[in-house]
Amino acid sequence: MTDKIYDMLIIGGGPGGMAAAIYGARSRMATLLIEKGKTGGQAATTEEIENYPGFARGTTGPGLMNSFAEHAKTFGAEFARGEIEKIDMENKIVYTKSGETYRGKTIVLAPGAVARPLNVPGEFALRGKGVSYCATCDADFFEDLDVIVVGGGDSAVEEAIYLTKFANKVTIVHRRSELRAVKAIQERAFSNPKLDFIWDSVVEEIKGDGLVESVVIKNVNTNEVSEVEANGIFVYVGTLPQTEFLKDSGLELDGRGYIVTNEQMETNIPGVYGVGDARVKYLRQVVTAAVDGAIAAFAAEKYLATLE
Repeated sequence: MTDKIYDMLIIGGGPGGMAAAIYGARSRMATLLIEKGKTGGQAATTEEIENYPGFARGTTGPGLMNSFAEHAKTFGAEFARGEIEKIDMENKIVYTKSGETYRGKTIVLAPGAVARPLNVPGEFALRGKGVSYCATCDADFFEDLDVIVVGGGDSAVEEAIYLTKFANKVTIVHRRSELRAVKAIQERAFSNPKLDFIWDSVVEEIKGDGLVESVVIKNVNTNEVSEVEANGIFVYVGTLPQTEFLKDSGLELDGRGYIVTNEQMETNIPGVYGVGDARVKYLRQVVTAAVDGAIAAFAAEKYLATLE
């Protein structure tokens, strides 16, 4: 166990965690951010971000997240690698799977969320062999090929548009009769000649001998089943919170595993805060995660003042 006791330990290096690091370190709190992988979270896998205030079209997710990290480091925030095994919430001790132990006076939980799978036959067997959850990561593997995107929200449609830069044809399969994405994104999608749409439909199966070759689709209104040839399928049907390590910690989670907080990002445990996509909230975006992080750091600073 390190002898140093940090004013604030941050678990997760997405926009929520890094915003907390910026605000915490700038307030002269000894701040350590622990991230199991590359900093940036889901935002770091998004090719283009055009709705973060002050950043016009052409801003990349990796570029914006790198700016967050450098900003935090400028104020003295420390960064460490590690996957969390468990947390002693009462004593504010964090244990990693590789054996490191960190102590803090407050903890900000920003573990983020991951893509929700379809859980259909063929999906897991063909993951990485045509089944993907990240267009930014894998788009160039599908140059001049036909791909399917499942989903109708902002992420699904934005990534479908991005895929048209590489693929021959991109077909969006959506279980409703209209998209859920904001109007500006919809307009770009409908004007793109490489985009096609299959409405009121869900994916029943993904087929292929070693690589994706076709997708079985069922119309939810008529129950008609059809098979569409495709070389790849990109899945954007929601997210799952990365909160498994919190389930026996005494922290309150909702029925889906999301962290329950109030408007000050306070959890049911004093000195512990929840931010970002893993928190119960209405909108999950970079800007809302950043706001969460700022509020949590401010609340943590006030909490420390009461202890003193």
